[in-house]
Amino acid sequence: MYNLNSEPFKLERDVDAIVVPTGQSMNLPAGTVGYITQSLGGSFTVFIDGSMFMILGHNADALGKEPIALPELKENASKEDVEQAVWKQLGNVYDPEIPVSIVELGLVYECNVRETDKGYAIDIEMTLTAPGCGMGDVLVADAETKIKLIPNIHMVKCEIVFDPPWSQQMMSEVARLETGMI
Repeated sequence: MYNLNSEPFKLERDVDAIVVPTGQSMNLPAGTVGYITQSLGGSFTVFIDGSMFMILGHNADALGKEPIALPELKENASKEDVEQAVWKQLGNVYDPEIPVSIVELGLVYECNVRETDKGYAIDIEMTLTAPGCGMGDVLVADAETKIKLIPNIHMVKCEIVFDPPWSQQMMSEVARLETGMI
């Protein structure tokens, strides 16, 4: 799966990685070489010795990269401002095998923002392209991590649901064009 647009790298330090598509965690040692095949939303899909891995954005420095900027909110942000920031962060969660965000893939069914005495609580209902997808827990963790970076959010809960079942018709036109499913 060598991509002509891939960028070679050498790990500058040991780093936790996620095996694609099983979702298992593993440590890659400093000095490992490979290719970055996707760098969208602050996470990286890398190809090493015939295997694919996802390296989350907070480990960007191991690849010699800068992490993406933290989300910001104006001082007196409204509930609608917070919801918009949440959707923006969800748009930075990419399936490591498909260069399309979970929002464009139609995987996010619901985003509920609640004001609490501690700030905001966020409840997300999302699905997977296939019930047996090994990356489900990884996508949930990536979404939760990115949403928690938004100021004044104290709780995030992402739940995987399968009703209604996902179909290609839920994808945006952009996602269909990107994946050749139009």
